[in-house]
Amino acid sequence: MSVEKNSNIGVSFKCAFQGIGYALKHNRNLRTHFFIAFLVIVASIFFRVNAFEMGILGVMILLVISSEMINTAIEQMTDLITREHREEARIAKDVAAGMVLVSAIGSIIVGVLIFVPHILKLIR
Repeated sequence: MSVEKNSNIGVSFKCAFQGIGYALKHNRNLRTHFFIAFLVIVASIFFRVNAFEMGILGVMILLVISSEMINTAIEQMTDLITREHREEARIAKDVAAGMVLVSAIGSIIVGVLIFVPHILKLIR
């Protein structure tokens, strides 16, 4: 069975947005990451973080959201391939979930490093 590629960029964008919509609709964790990203953006505006810090925060936000979307794709593909309990399927899902956890912990560390000096400055 072959999958036909579409050379129309408009259709490609439509499919990409449908994928984002599906992930947001069906993945509670992704919705949580988007909500936290919104809070981080609001906090960065409130604390007037500089452009470099905002760039780092933006990259970390994209890293976590992309990781969660890759995790969702791996979980869906694994479920498509096998419905039965298989050790390999569990490992694939666990490793993908671990990827999200690593990126989220890294983002928290980066957020602390960026926001704590601003919070301390505000307190003083």
